[in-house]
Formats: sequence, structure tokens, C-alpha cells
Amino acid sequence: MLFIIVFALICIQRLVELRVARNNERYMKSQGAIEFGQAHYKYIVMLHVAFLASFFIEYMVKESTLSPIWPWLLAVFIVLQLGRIWAIKSLGHFWNTKIIVLPNAQLVKKGPYKWIPHPNYVIVALEILVIPLIFQAYVTAIFFTLLNMLMMYVRIPEEERALNSIYKKQEQY
Repeated sequence: MLFIIVFALICIQRLVELRVARNNERYMKSQGAIEFGQAHYKYIVMLHVAFLASFFIEYMVKESTLSPIWPWLLAVFIVLQLGRIWAIKSLGHFWNTKIIVLPNAQLVKKGPYKWIPHPNYVIVALEILVIPLIFQAYVTAIFFTLLNMLMMYVRIPEEERALNSIYKKQEQY
């Protein structure tokens, strides 16, 4: 029963986030924002959909049970959700699942962004590990942690280039 609740909540959360991202994208583009990294975005979407499918299938096929330390892992997951909300709220309209940069805007340096440049990516990486571990879906945890690392190897430099292309130009004036 806990699996169905957690899985459903994750799916609902992701759908809500996609709606927020779409609204933010419309707003940002209406303000003159520029989108970067379109070529790899579809692979990020596929990775996240495949992660959820793999997690579901592994749980059902293995008839997995809860980890002996599931309360601790669930607590970590809840803390990660609070961090996710904090990161999204800190960025406001700038938060998106795509790389969308608004020229002449100030780089956000509040909330978790005061301390690390990509807190949302850290949170997602930890979620990809922790969520399956709650239910002993070890194959999903390991495989998608590695896939996500590869994706971030592409995504983070692309985002940094996009931010630098806008903010370096601002510094030149």
C-alpha cells in the first residue's frame, strides 16, 4: 500500500511540476527569454519516464518489500521534497525543466542557490537513488543513478554555457 501511495504522489508531483514549468516557460518567453539545450531535453524526459517505469516494474516483478531502514529513507525523501520546494520557490518564474534564460535578469543567488549552483539537480540525483531504495528496487537505483550522472554530464555544462552567454554579456556593458 505504501508503494502505491508513494508512486502515485511522485507521479502527481511530476505532472504538477511540468505544468508549473510550462507556465514559467510561457511567462519567460513572453519576457524575451531564450531556450538552450533543446537537443538533449527529450533524453531527460525519457530518463525520468523510464525511471518511473523501471521502478514500478521492478517492484511488481520482484514483489519487493520495504527496506529494513525504510523509515529513514522515507525521512530522507521527505527532506528532499522540502529541498525541492525551496529550490523551485527560490527561482520563482525562472524555475523550469528546460534551460530558459532571460537576458538582462539578475542571476538568482537566494535560497539554496546561495551555496550551490544547481541544488535541484542534487535533489533529483538523490531522489533517483533514495526512492527505489525504500522498496529495495536496487537495479533501478543503481542503473538510473548512473544514467542520471551521464545526463548531468551533458546538462550542467549546457546550462552553465547558457547562463554564461547571457550574464557575461551583461558584465561587458
